[in-house]
Amino acid sequence: MSQGDFALQLIQDRADIDISGQEFNFVRSIRVFDVRYARQHESGRDGDCNRSANIYLGTYGTQGDFSWSRSTPTALPDAHLGLERWGSNCPRIYHRSVFVEWYDFGGNYGFEQVNY
Repeated sequence: MSQGDFALQLIQDRADIDISGQEFNFVRSIRVFDVRYARQHESGRDGDCNRSANIYLGTYGTQGDFSWSRSTPTALPDAHLGLERWGSNCPRIYHRSVFVEWYDFGGNYGFEQVNY
């Protein structure tokens, strides 16, 4: 491996400049919700409500390092659509989506949601 290849390999897992200052908070504001599934339905004659969800939250660290952690339906931002009735009287719900939210350099909120 040449020295140039080694340098490229080192920066693939983090930013290649120092982004720890407040002027780069917009990078750390980016949150990615991967709703792999969230389902809710009644089952059986007694009307038990079955709920299950597999949701992950991706965030950026101080130097732009990205990591995933487990999350829950209640942690989804208000702008997310699809689980508004989660936990209420057990309506039938099946939902999958990727939701990304951020605050830009000026502090303006933005988001994008893709259902699949």
